[in-house]
Amino acid sequence: MSVTIRMARIGRKNLPAFKIVAATTRSKRNGIFLDTIGSYNPSEKPVHLSIDKEKYQEWIDKGALVTPSVKELIDGTYEFKAYPSAKKVKALQKKQAQQAEKNAPSQE
Repeated sequence: MSVTIRMARIGRKNLPAFKIVAATTRSKRNGIFLDTIGSYNPSEKPVHLSIDKEKYQEWIDKGALVTPSVKELIDGTYEFKAYPSAKKVKALQKKQAQQAEKNAPSQE
């Protein structure tokens, strides 16, 4: 049984928050986990990050693997990227198409 330290999403739609948990690699993202290590809330200003370093080190000593995003959070290099909604993407694509049409040389 392999254990990973990863983020489990909590919070509501369009307002993410995460628990940093130790879970088996076979469990689902928000499934059963073994221990809660901390929390991360990118929606708050300043960003809220709390980690129980003793629990974290205990799981590392037991051989738990750490996901890249959690490793970056702990190192302080993680940057939360909010992705645009489908509506915004379609509107942007439409606007870019109109700009391309407008800037294209005429064939006369």
